[in-house]
Amino acid sequence: MPGQRRLRGAALAGALTLCALLGAGCSTSGRGGPGDASSDASPRTAASGASPVSGPWRSWDTKLSPGEASGACGATAHQVVCATGSGGLLGRSRTDGRITWTVPANDRGKSAGLVVDTADERAVTGVAGVLRAADLRTGTSVWTRRVSTGGAYVALGAGDGVVYAIDVADPASRTAVLDAVRASDGRALWHRTVAWETGEGIAAFRGRVYATDGARVTARDARTGDTVAVSPRSVACPHLVSGGHYLVCTGSRLSAGDVFPPMRRLDPGALRPLPTPRGTVDKPMRGLISPDGVLMLYEAGAEDSSAGYWNAYDLESRRKLWGYYDTTDEAALAGGRFVTFTPGNDRARRGRVIALDLHAGPKGTGVAAPGMSAPYPQTRDGEHPLLVVPEGDARHLVVMARTHASLRSLALP
Repeated sequence: MPGQRRLRGAALAGALTLCALLGAGCSTSGRGGPGDASSDASPRTAASGASPVSGPWRSWDTKLSPGEASGACGATAHQVVCATGSGGLLGRSRTDGRITWTVPANDRGKSAGLVVDTADERAVTGVAGVLRAADLRTGTSVWTRRVSTGGAYVALGAGDGVVYAIDVADPASRTAVLDAVRASDGRALWHRTVAWETGEGIAAFRGRVYATDGARVTARDARTGDTVAVSPRSVACPHLVSGGHYLVCTGSRLSAGDVFPPMRRLDPGALRPLPTPRGTVDKPMRGLISPDGVLMLYEAGAEDSSAGYWNAYDLESRRKLWGYYDTTDEAALAGGRFVTFTPGNDRARRGRVIALDLHAGPKGTGVAAPGMSAPYPQTRDGEHPLLVVPEGDARHLVVMARTHASLRSLALP
């Protein structure tokens, strides 16, 4: 269903390089420190069926277990990683999709998603009040943490070797706690009570972590959690889009109205507004930003969001580059291209993956010409498919079908 998406960690686009963080220099701001009772640093346990990953990425398809189908999947350059709905983790071979290791769990609650920290070789998921991490090299459980507020984790993010988790004790409240945990060993670095907009994610890069409360953006120091900047009241920020070290405020897909605040780019340092391309009057549903500053924004009708346009904006030149009509807000960036599914109401082309040059769009020619896959069961509109992009230059994509739970690895069109 367009616009209905599980929370997924902001780091599925790739984690950043690990920075050196010293526990002695971290603040706890009134909550338990690194040695408190909320930490459950479990010993390393052997994975079930662990085996080495060998061979390149290949095309394959495989069924998913019910647990995986209710969770989320990501990918490194070497393997597919899935989190189960009960808080477990497992790895799948990039060559044939078979399970190579499992870290079981039996937690109960709504999943906060999955983040994959490739720099530190960790996959982390959260279900209810438990964070659990697996070592991607060995397929072993390396640590767990339990929330000390009595709440549940609802959103995850990662950057610079740190996992950020939002936990909420009262779903009716706009107040939450932002936890910073070292990815390598699960050590608590700091905790802060924050104002948070339900459904929003966490952005982290260049030593800062960003979040919006639905009106203003707050930047915090990644080492201490201290506030270092707040966006001005003149810039409304119901939804924060991040990527490639860019920040853009847009309207929210959760809005019940038909008037939305103007799109505004923010300076990541002072959070002051910068000159920004002029957006359309349609409702912003989802955004992605490339490393070279191309914003892909899916904009749909306020009264009917079942179809709209993926519009490409150059944040540096402040120009709209092109638009692509579509019926899904599911998309990804891979190999310098924008990747999505063809419109579900296009009988001639539906049920395919399409890859468009970020700057040339659907009218590109030569090396910038669009690429399109064959139709597959997993890529049909009725499967409500998700895209998973391996890091690096794998030249492959993984499609997760949710209606009939399965995965398909295919070459980037």
